[in-house]
Amino acid sequence: MENKVALEEIVSLCKRRGFIFQSSDIYGGLQGIYDFGPLGVELKNNLKAAWWKAMVYERDDIEGLDSSIITHRLTLKHSGHEDTFSDPMVDCRNCKHRMRADHVIEGKCDKCGSKDLTDPRPFNLMLRTNLGPIDDGTSFGYLRPETAQGIFTNFKNVLDSTSRKLPFGIAQIGKAFRNEVTPRNFIFRVREFEQMELEFFVEPGTDEDWHTKWVETRLDWWKKQGLTSDNLKLQPQKKDELAHYSKATTDILYRFPHGFEELEGVANRTDFDLGSHSKSQEGLKLFAQVKPNPDSTAFLVVQDLEKKTPVVPFVIEPSAGLDRGVLAILTEAYTKEKLENGERIVLKLAKHLSPIKVAVVPLARNNEKIVSKAKEIKQNLQKLGLGRMKYEDIGNVGKAYRRHDEVGTPLCITVDFDTFEGEKETVTIRYRDSMKQDRIAVADLEQFVKDYFA
Repeated sequence: MENKVALEEIVSLCKRRGFIFQSSDIYGGLQGIYDFGPLGVELKNNLKAAWWKAMVYERDDIEGLDSSIITHRLTLKHSGHEDTFSDPMVDCRNCKHRMRADHVIEGKCDKCGSKDLTDPRPFNLMLRTNLGPIDDGTSFGYLRPETAQGIFTNFKNVLDSTSRKLPFGIAQIGKAFRNEVTPRNFIFRVREFEQMELEFFVEPGTDEDWHTKWVETRLDWWKKQGLTSDNLKLQPQKKDELAHYSKATTDILYRFPHGFEELEGVANRTDFDLGSHSKSQEGLKLFAQVKPNPDSTAFLVVQDLEKKTPVVPFVIEPSAGLDRGVLAILTEAYTKEKLENGERIVLKLAKHLSPIKVAVVPLARNNEKIVSKAKEIKQNLQKLGLGRMKYEDIGNVGKAYRRHDEVGTPLCITVDFDTFEGEKETVTIRYRDSMKQDRIAVADLEQFVKDYFA
């Protein structure tokens, strides 16, 4: 089903309901920088947990890592980032607007329409930071532009400490920073973001099969997060589009409000990375062309036990933008429904992603018995460890339902006067998507909720 939601509607919902805020907005905000609010951080953490579960906990061939954000300059020199991590930019001489050269249409400034543009010039995207007490221009590092390099420089550490054999992977979720000249489309293209990356190390010669497998695996995972086939498509990159390290890359595109764009890329990085960071490269028989590295102290290889020779593994890299994932999830879930008494907005999120799992609503806030029971139920559900449960006592029950529809809460439980009638205490359970209601015994409630979110 094609998305018909406007980006402005997503932005409005995120601000109104506490998903995402412009960073430092009391000072006018920072372009391309966003803060995740009370519900946004829950959604983001749930998506991260789903990725980690699928990539690390449910597989036997992947280890986890959390490498540092501040990155050694030599790491990014030998990875090629210092030379290649830039965008060609043009400036409009008329209005001084700067834009990426590949975004210029018909040779015109996208702000004022002038054709008086400068020639393209490279603009480095990395954010540099001084290290130590003296700013002498030589003691500096970078805020990492990707999480991948920390995995490659830790390859030997992980290999030595876990005794892994090929094929195996190293997974990481973490912040990355890029000095984007033209941040755009809300959290789609920003200067500070999170990545979910896997570097999967394989025997040379098996790389193409593994690349195909990982494309299929990653596409299937996004579908399990609630994204529909109509809004997803695969796009192999053309030869002239490939990054300097890539033999082949297939992008998983999603239909965002502004059109189909990359959600995740799955790249065959060959032996470029481990080869680039290895010493004495001339004896490694590398597939990739790499620059000499006189600075490294390590061989990033595995031993071929039969041939008794070092082998530099090829790398398959599924790399997903977490922030883009959140935007895709919100876009897919955002639904407007016409009702007999008006319209409702509902986020039809997958249950495991919902920021609030259950809202407990007292019918009468001035009735101590009802309020006490509602709070007791909320506390007991919270102890199940399924995620955030909320005691909701703002507005009437109908407004509480609408509010929780809008933030994607799958279940609302109402404690009312009938709760205390009969032999067993009972409550009303109301389902987000269907709006149907069931009556259930309080004694059975915890097991019901556990089964529902299993």
